Amino acid sequence: MTDRLSPPVFDPAEAAAAATRFAATAPADVSYARVDSPVGTLLAARTATGLACLSYQDHDGGLDAVLDRLAAKLSPRILEAPARLDDVRRELDEYFEHRRTAFDLPLDWTLVSPFGRKVLRATAAIPFGEVSTYAKVAAEAGSPKATRAAGNALGANPMPIVVPCHRVLHTGGKGIGNYTGGVHRKEALLRLEGVLLG
Repeated sequence: MTDRLSPPVFDPAEAAAAATRFAATAPADVSYARVDSPVGTLLAARTATGLACLSYQDHDGGLDAVLDRLAAKLSPRILEAPARLDDVRRELDEYFEHRRTAFDLPLDWTLVSPFGRKVLRATAAIPFGEVSTYAKVAAEAGSPKATRAAGNALGANPMPIVVPCHRVLHTGGKGIGNYTGGVHRKEALLRLEGVLLG
């Protein structure tokens, strides 16, 4: 005797209604907002832990590409919720208005590798108006010979400005180095902080 199992009855309209009810009541894992700044529009995204991403909207594929990466690496439950990022917007405004020299935002390091975290934490310790070098940051991260790896970690910094990778320059005055949002933005941030004149 053979019993055949039949598939359950599936009503697409009921499934869509259930998904809509869930989306309306479930909190987002990632909230994001656009933030206007003197160096361009930024996309800020946070989790319950803290700020996870601050990306230049016109860089690295644009808004949709950044949201796709966040969905793949953090959670697909992403919601545009500007009010949840008011503290990020306020601190950035204060920074650009010369009223803040350090950020007090909680950070979510999920998007950063273990070595990258060491490099970015060393970078976060560079005071406003001062600079360091790739070699010094690598040494402070515990790997003095990993200058290139430190540069790669800085290039992958998901929270520029807040974690001030713009303050890291080439060793020996060989130029200011690259920057995630473009060298013109690195120069603008260094001018804002009084490191570059003009």
